[in-house]
Amino acid sequence: MLSRVFDQFVEQSPMSVMARGLLERVLNSQTIDEIFERVADHQYTRELLFSTVFDLMSQVVCGSHKSLNAAYQASVQDIGVSVTSVYNKVNGIETSTSSSLVRYSAEVISPIIEAVGGVLPPLLPGYRVKILDGNCIEATEHRIAELRKLGAGALPGKSLVVLDPALQQMLDVFPCEDGHAQERALLEQVLPTVQKGDCWIEDRNFCTLNFLFGVVKREASFVIRQHGNLPWEPLRAFKKAGRIDGATVSEQPIVVKDQDGNELRLRRIRIHLDTPTRDGDTDVYVLTDLPEHIDAKTIATLYRNRWKIETAFQALEKHLHSEINTLGYPKAALFGFCVALIAYNVMSALQATLRSVHGTEIVEQQVSGYYVANELSSIYPGMMIAIPAKRWHIFRKMSTREFADTLLSLASKVKLRRFKKHPRGPKKPQPKRTFDKKHPHVSTFRLIADRDKRR
Repeated sequence: MLSRVFDQFVEQSPMSVMARGLLERVLNSQTIDEIFERVADHQYTRELLFSTVFDLMSQVVCGSHKSLNAAYQASVQDIGVSVTSVYNKVNGIETSTSSSLVRYSAEVISPIIEAVGGVLPPLLPGYRVKILDGNCIEATEHRIAELRKLGAGALPGKSLVVLDPALQQMLDVFPCEDGHAQERALLEQVLPTVQKGDCWIEDRNFCTLNFLFGVVKREASFVIRQHGNLPWEPLRAFKKAGRIDGATVSEQPIVVKDQDGNELRLRRIRIHLDTPTRDGDTDVYVLTDLPEHIDAKTIATLYRNRWKIETAFQALEKHLHSEINTLGYPKAALFGFCVALIAYNVMSALQATLRSVHGTEIVEQQVSGYYVANELSSIYPGMMIAIPAKRWHIFRKMSTREFADTLLSLASKVKLRRFKKHPRGPKKPQPKRTFDKKHPHVSTFRLIADRDKRR
């Protein structure tokens, strides 16, 4: 299917070819500029294309360059504008543009994952499970004039993110430029995206009457940890439902009422933990409107899968540069975070293809996302120099089936041992350190020599 010009990279780094093929199909320069023209409200294109800015940010997120300025310097002869113009463009990218790119990437990649046969087993058969959680971007450097005299950490923004655990896709993101805003204030933007047949898993911060009633109104369901301020009334006492790993489960029916007096009958699941949480809680209460034939133990186990989005956030931080602390302007920082979400979606498609070829258990337990990201950051730039951009257009023209078959063929050439995880054992307790003010430095050579003498 591919021409001879790809052969060497297909043999040496099929993972890089897969990644570039996905990007060419999903977010090529033409598509990116079309999305920008369609959704941007105030920004417009003069000399600097939005696709150029996206490409520069992608290089930073994926580790090819350490900063936006470094990425610019590497391509300055092709960009044609000053670095100031690049930063001005990035600092003004509207959050609606950034979120639209994430949403589009998931819409295009999801059918590809289905075509390669890489969808994970559903957490709750018959429902499309979506996990919602918030992410606050870490404090940035104090480069902006208003920050230079402040000692406090500068928060450039936060967002709500929606994960589909079966596809391992970041389906949607709701960015907010105010780093101190309450996450639940963004829920009004989330509600319109709730669809019939969804099952939303959320932490207690999102447990509001408006959201609960809104989800039910849209013929969807929720599994959400109860917030202490939520008003409710018990209908019966708790009834034991059995045990799951590390906890005892019981259930009671309750009713909640909105401000207009409308009632909503829910199931209140109590998870009594054998070991308290890090906050010291021994009982976790979960509310749901799922039907009775789905037992309480299943619901308790389902809520525990909320950690999957936390794991995804950790992967964004460890394997991708999702929080670029040199980007102090909120729109720029949120744009960088959204580009990282897109990169995560692409890497999830790579893993889905590997699962289909090499087996789910092997890929999930043995393949390291760190080494995958490292391969892409090291091989990718050279590959883009060796293979002209127009050569990659072949991936745009393929049907979904042809493209899926190409990915599967490439995945069969991946040598998984190059990406093998090396889990470390439990950390040993650190000995108490001593310090002598009269001798602030020591000779490592002498210490090692003394150790060898004692043997």
